[in-house]
Amino acid sequence: MYSLENIAKIVLTVALLLVAAIIHEVAHGYVAHLCGDDTAKEAGRLTLNPARHLDPFGSVVLPIIMAIAGGFVFSYAKPVPYNPYRLRNRRRDEVLVALAGPASNLLQAVVGSLCFNGAWALVEANNELYFSGPVVLGLTGMQWLLTALSTYVWVNLMLAFFNLIPLPPLDGSKVVCYFLKGDALTRYYEVQHYAMPILIAVLYLLPRLGLDPLGAYLDFFAGNLYDLLLGM
Repeated sequence: MYSLENIAKIVLTVALLLVAAIIHEVAHGYVAHLCGDDTAKEAGRLTLNPARHLDPFGSVVLPIIMAIAGGFVFSYAKPVPYNPYRLRNRRRDEVLVALAGPASNLLQAVVGSLCFNGAWALVEANNELYFSGPVVLGLTGMQWLLTALSTYVWVNLMLAFFNLIPLPPLDGSKVVCYFLKGDALTRYYEVQHYAMPILIAVLYLLPRLGLDPLGAYLDFFAGNLYDLLLGM
């Protein structure tokens, strides 16, 4: 049975994931715009308005299910459209557009960590002031703020490094495509048909068998960077 505090933390995580995912998608569209493709701009997707990006399943239902199940939590917004044929230098710019999403998440993580460390400095300067006062669902206002900021850093790092996995259609696959040509590229694109089964196996089946390569990868990169950013 989940307590009200746990439910509130799940809702908070899902909300922050949505913010991170929206900025991720807008970053794709904005870099495409800078590279000559105005498809996202013409579609009205270069906006932070959630209504333009919300995917009912990927933005809300999926992360709630994953949060309740425990472990890795993932969210996605509606992909921002772009036309690679309108890019000035398609081969180069496709990589730049793809990397814009994870880069935006890393930037959000850095900004979130600066805010967290600033708030924590205030707590250390006057612990009694900031950890006293009205308690909401078991935590004071400052504790909720620190929880929100640390969670924001974590979800952005998870999204950044998850999307860098070189599996179509994740952003990392575009980087791999840059180095492939001919038959090798064709075979690599064929992997996209099996992307979802592969992800399900890596996320849920392998850990039950005592193997968790995705968890090890995320712990090494996202986990260590999280500790570094928050001074842990």
